[in-house]
Amino acid sequence: MAKIRPLKSEGIPLLEEFLYQAIFIPQGLAPLPRSILKEPELEMYIKDFGQQPDDWALAAEVAGRLVGAVWVRIMKDYGYYNDRTPSLSISFLPEFRGQGLGQQLMTAMLDLLKSKGYPSVSLSVSKDNPAVGFYQRLGFVTVEEREDDYLMLCRL
Repeated sequence: MAKIRPLKSEGIPLLEEFLYQAIFIPQGLAPLPRSILKEPELEMYIKDFGQQPDDWALAAEVAGRLVGAVWVRIMKDYGYYNDRTPSLSISFLPEFRGQGLGQQLMTAMLDLLKSKGYPSVSLSVSKDNPAVGFYQRLGFVTVEEREDDYLMLCRL
């Protein structure tokens, strides 16, 4: 069982690691170089995080170690839906995946966003990512199917 808590400002640099872990690599393909995080379309997820009013982040902690994070921000990214809908990113360190922690972390974020009055939250997910079913179970629906990914939306 993880402890879910707001990501404190000193934890923000860890979002770089969690962003890297969030990049879906299909089975059998080599991991991408970390330098990819400096590309503008990825850097926007974490650059100056916490300085915009719609930046919210929660962390999953196990035995005092941050093992996962979920964060949202309103930005024109792959998960962009509209200017009132934050885009969501979630990831875990590899050894903490598949243990039910994601459900705990996502539910906490959905509750937080609901309490802040957001109408919905969106995300982009690769079509071949097994997480598609996980998002559907949490109430996300596909609003746009693109060549490689789905734009999914959860009404809060």
